[in-house]
Amino acid sequence: MLKNDFDGLQHIGIPTLNLNEVEKFWEKLGFTKIGDFPSGKVIFMEKDHLVIETWQLDNIVDAAGAINHISLNVKDIDQAFLDAKKEGFSMIDNEIQLLPFWENGIKYFNIRGPEGVIIEFCEIL
Repeated sequence: MLKNDFDGLQHIGIPTLNLNEVEKFWEKLGFTKIGDFPSGKVIFMEKDHLVIETWQLDNIVDAAGAINHISLNVKDIDQAFLDAKKEGFSMIDNEIQLLPFWENGIKYFNIRGPEGVIIEFCEIL
């Protein structure tokens, strides 16, 4: 079951128009940059167990409370994907996605929740 496939919050994705400005903002709140991926204009900021992913130029950035997605940490992305489809969740992705983040990349997929909230299930490889 999908509810057994994740073990906590991995990160919250928040878009920005100015990556340098938002980095300074999170640093002022005590966050440290733990990931910088210039090709995608993406940074990850961490404080204790909370990680914020922020990237430049997203179409929702000017909306009030513009959180793009909430990411849940999974250990077996293939099983989570099968469970999500089997349980009839509203799938945004038709297959598991891959990005070259971190040392070995990440695999992820997204589902749509109530009011269009995007829930990402992500495995860091």
